[in-house]
Amino acid sequence: MMNRFSLGAMALSMAMLIPGAVSAHVGLEKPEATLGAPYKAVFKVPHGCNGSPTSSITIEIPEGVIGVKPMPKPGWTLATERGAYRNEYAFYHGRKVSEGVRKVTWTGGPLLDEHYDEFVLSSFIAGELAAGTISFPVTQGCEKGELKWVEVAAPGQDPHDLKAPAPTLKLISAGSDHGGGDHHHAATTEAKIGDLVIEKPWSRATPPGVKVAAGYMTIRNTGATADTLLGGTASFADRIEVHESSEKGGVASMRKLDQGLEIPAHGSVELKPGGLHLMLIGLKGALKAGDPVQLVLNFEKAGAVTVELSVSPLGAGNHDAGHKHDHH
Repeated sequence: MMNRFSLGAMALSMAMLIPGAVSAHVGLEKPEATLGAPYKAVFKVPHGCNGSPTSSITIEIPEGVIGVKPMPKPGWTLATERGAYRNEYAFYHGRKVSEGVRKVTWTGGPLLDEHYDEFVLSSFIAGELAAGTISFPVTQGCEKGELKWVEVAAPGQDPHDLKAPAPTLKLISAGSDHGGGDHHHAATTEAKIGDLVIEKPWSRATPPGVKVAAGYMTIRNTGATADTLLGGTASFADRIEVHESSEKGGVASMRKLDQGLEIPAHGSVELKPGGLHLMLIGLKGALKAGDPVQLVLNFEKAGAVTVELSVSPLGAGNHDAGHKHDHH
């Protein structure tokens, strides 16, 4: 017959095997992300399984999280599983993608129970998704046992009541006002993200029926590392690309910068009529003078930042007078 001490020890051991009995769970460092923008997913692993060291982490990628690239970790073997998406999604440089990484597993370690570590994915949140919450089911394998962080709160349920909650990510529409994640709300004349400063973003009004416009600004890099402007997204346009206009022999031409636009360290780049500019393609309505519009710029290293374009009257002088060529 077991004594009271044995029964108590057994009950304690059983409780520790239940994820809800653990003081902390696997979660995301940044709980919010912007639709149509890059997202760096950092998964925090704060403990093992009932004291047993962690030997594997498997993350299932939810629908609409595309372009996933996991970060290798010394001492861990990295494996990915690819598969088809349920839908086709717009990606960088006007590309459409219909398949990609759906599951990532790190195996190795071991990560001791008394230690902490992070597992990182680079990804892109498809602009076709709706604002709301998505979940990343995670299986934490240990030398003895495993924990499955897969529970999702039902409508009206407090997520804190879950015993084994999956890491969740709140998706924010471009231009929404919120307090976290990769999204930075911009003032009308200037926006900042990391070492980058976006100054005086503007565009011109467009006549009804016109489907393209151009965006201009100056981007300063105050840091010691170059970054690259990849393009952008906006609710009022199908896509935003980086283009360059030039004139030779009296003939104006324009080309898309497929590799993006480098912003040099401790330097600046000016986007202006007749030169480098953003192409706002597939306008869903006319841009009206005096009505500021918001778009998200995507940078390779800094991430996503929302800027507000001031819209000048059609045919009016621009913020940098003396241009010879414009494109709408």
